[in-house]
Amino acid sequence: MNKSVVSKVVLILAGGLASACGLLGLGGGKGGGNDQGELVGVPGREGWVMTIPYGMVPIPAGTFHMGQADEDPASTQINFNKQVTIGSFFMDDTEITNNEYRQFTNFFLVDNGTIEGFETVDAETFRQKYYPDTTVWVRDFAHHMGDPIQDYYYWHPGYDDYPVVGVNWDAAVFFGQWRTAYLNDYRKSVGDFEMPAFRLPSEAEWEYAARGDRPMAKYPWGNPYIRNSKGCMLANFKPGRGNFYDDGFAYTSPVMAYFPNDYGLYDMAGNVSEWCLDDFNPASVPTVWDLNPQYIDPRTNPESNRYNPKVPPKKVVRGGSWKDVAYYLETGTRTYEFKDSTRAYIGFRCAMTHLGRSSGQEF
Repeated sequence: MNKSVVSKVVLILAGGLASACGLLGLGGGKGGGNDQGELVGVPGREGWVMTIPYGMVPIPAGTFHMGQADEDPASTQINFNKQVTIGSFFMDDTEITNNEYRQFTNFFLVDNGTIEGFETVDAETFRQKYYPDTTVWVRDFAHHMGDPIQDYYYWHPGYDDYPVVGVNWDAAVFFGQWRTAYLNDYRKSVGDFEMPAFRLPSEAEWEYAARGDRPMAKYPWGNPYIRNSKGCMLANFKPGRGNFYDDGFAYTSPVMAYFPNDYGLYDMAGNVSEWCLDDFNPASVPTVWDLNPQYIDPRTNPESNRYNPKVPPKKVVRGGSWKDVAYYLETGTRTYEFKDSTRAYIGFRCAMTHLGRSSGQEF
């Protein structure tokens, strides 16, 4: 076979191969790929499913009248009614317990754990900033024999299922960041997509969830009374002057000790008050937007041109606690605490944003 014949055969074979590649979509623009030159999106991103995180319950999107659900005996005038819409999200069914928080503290102080890409905190810094302040049981109440509960509340297994207290707002936020990294580190190791971040609920999300799809409910259980038809208390709080025990517990109670609301959330009234994401401002309700509202005080936001380091940041606290009267258990009652404060009656629970439109089946 002469060279001219060989050249013709090679050209024919090359042309056929090029045609085949074109038919199979193996050609394209400068970027290559098998998209046949069409805009088809980036492959390999299929399979995402928004699952319900362990220990959480789904809260469907909806519209409700945020604000006071009864009289305002203190004449605070800080929570007038306003119709707002809340997107779907997930929320812990209980307050974070001592034993759940201990998993977090042990990760840094006992296991010396690390997560790729997550902030590393040395033991001394962690103890100062994020370890529960057990002295709150003595410090918060004058002339009170708080030593026994100070000594045992956080570390003894008898209190494992009780809500963690003595944690400030920053510690609650950092817990959510660690919980996010801890979960997603595992998910990446098994080839799953990352989940959204755990965070504190906004004040509007908290109130919406507390009402349990009962738009004007005074209390999370839906009626205006603090006892059921058998005379039993429906939450852990202070029923009267000098009376802490009619509800069955002198201090905090184990989580799930009382009935949940219609969303399946426990202790949205009483037991311990709960940190929220928002800054506190008595005039924030008419200020915020009416879709997923969150108030951010520009005076305490370092990124704002109105930032003033002399203004002490206040954070919203909701739900009332074991030492509060019934007024603070109402779904519409607002109060606050300074973000760097630790108290024997403030804990928290986490929320997570639901990504995409829900099918509705999980609700």
